[in-house]
Amino acid sequence: MTLTKICGLTTPDTLDAALDAGAAFVGAVVFPKSPRHIPPLHAASLFDRARGKAEIVAVLVDPDDALLTEVALILRPDLIQLHGHETPQRAAEARRLTGAGIIKALPIRDEADFASVADWTGVADHLLFDARPPKGADLPGGVGASFDWTLMQNRTLPASWFLAGGLDPKNVAEAVRISGATMVDVSSGVESAPGVKDRALIKAFLDAASRS
Repeated sequence: MTLTKICGLTTPDTLDAALDAGAAFVGAVVFPKSPRHIPPLHAASLFDRARGKAEIVAVLVDPDDALLTEVALILRPDLIQLHGHETPQRAAEARRLTGAGIIKALPIRDEADFASVADWTGVADHLLFDARPPKGADLPGGVGASFDWTLMQNRTLPASWFLAGGLDPKNVAEAVRISGATMVDVSSGVESAPGVKDRALIKAFLDAASRS
């Protein structure tokens, strides 16, 4: 069965929809430029209901030590997703500071983008392959863009991995079939507007992923 992460949840009803439909991971985006941003204290109050039901993921973009420490103490996530330009050395520091596991998001456009993947051996618990954003974009992900899923075929990787970028209830089964993904991540693909999650779309996505 394909495991699913619903990312960028901000309300109790949509978080409950994700949990009720069987999400294995639920994500809180702590990044003020994102329409899905949720401050650590708010995230802690919201995501406490998920503890023990799904893995709680804090999505951070090039966080400094202060933010890592704040998130670790207040939200207490199971995993930190690093979605910026973090190096393997910085990821190791994030693990040491927070005690959380590490997901590293890597932007993909073509074969050349896989050149540094081996650098993450023994550093990340999971990798997340997302579409490379346009040059100069404010957001590193969550914009609904996808990449060529065939790039993931027959590839030896240093950690388990998520497929992300442009997934929605209509295409997730095909994406899994083509890429061979065992884990998928969705954010904008289950929204009615930027940052506004839709309960019905969340359920539809999880249903489609579970059948893939």
